[in-house]
Amino acid sequence: MSVTEPVAEHTQHGYIGDKDAYLRRLKRIEGQARGLQRMVEDEKYCIDILTQVSAMTKALESVALGLLEDHLAHCVVDAAAAGGPEADAKIKEASAAIARLVRS
Repeated sequence: MSVTEPVAEHTQHGYIGDKDAYLRRLKRIEGQARGLQRMVEDEKYCIDILTQVSAMTKALESVALGLLEDHLAHCVVDAAAAGGPEADAKIKEASAAIARLVRS
């Protein structure tokens, strides 16, 4: 099994309790991306564009860290409590996700 495959189906994902907040944040990030496009179309100053890219990157990182925290607190904890191969797979999956975030 690859680390990108879901280990087991969940009735609810860890982020469900904050789903609306995540969606609001992602819509704001979408607006930031459109703003960046306009800045380039309007030939704005490079440093101003880079400043906005940095803000958007931080916003995405914040969403990613929140999702990771929710995943660890729910999916990984539940799998660890159940034990067995599912627990090992969830821990490997979470480790791979952390590694991807650190490399990005």
